[in-house]
Amino acid sequence: MNESITFFSVFLTGLLGSVHCIGMCSSIVGALTMSVPNQVRQSQLQFMSYLLIYNLGRLSSYTIAGFLVGFLGEQFINLLPIANPHKISLWVSGTFMIMLGLYLGKWWQALAFLERVGNYWWSIIEPLGCQFLPVKTLWRAYGLGLIWGWLPCSLVYSVLALSLVVGNMQQGGLLMLTFGLSTLPTLFALGFTLHGLIQFVRQLIVQRIIALLIILIWLEYFFIIPLTHY
Repeated sequence: MNESITFFSVFLTGLLGSVHCIGMCSSIVGALTMSVPNQVRQSQLQFMSYLLIYNLGRLSSYTIAGFLVGFLGEQFINLLPIANPHKISLWVSGTFMIMLGLYLGKWWQALAFLERVGNYWWSIIEPLGCQFLPVKTLWRAYGLGLIWGWLPCSLVYSVLALSLVVGNMQQGGLLMLTFGLSTLPTLFALGFTLHGLIQFVRQLIVQRIIALLIILIWLEYFFIIPLTHY
């Protein structure tokens, strides 16, 4: 697999698709904002440090998930009794990415079932986050971010599907870390309540333009990567 193209495509997908996080994560970021000490909220620098550590916890969970899925994908692909298993797995994961674009554009909600499955596990994990509230220290912010990283999200699940075929657990972890970094601008905007930006990206036409861009990124990805790489 052409790793530079893969990571760049994932970064663009996360950067564009993270507007989907606004609806799902705004309440969580709001909970963090209200649960930190007053003196922290009154200092932009201090609050930024809490928000950064909070997101570091989230990225840690993404990276761990990428390591695990990358390892499982490597073992599974090696067991497939077919020629060029990477070629087939690439198309399967790529299909997920295009389905993601259709989902974010609200044209086809097929990926909603993944979030419903994830909701079961989230009901088990979510209560663990209560022990980090109120967020009085940076360690609590990190712990809450670790929990937040497992929030059911079709965007995360689609990139995880791609991490199945990157080759090994290290690449899977790096892929998810790349994705997580690309979502930081949107989530920092949420943290600082940039209402104008938030209202803008919530418009259906904006979401559909972004969804189309994601679909085009991955359609181009399939044409750029020659099948002879496998």
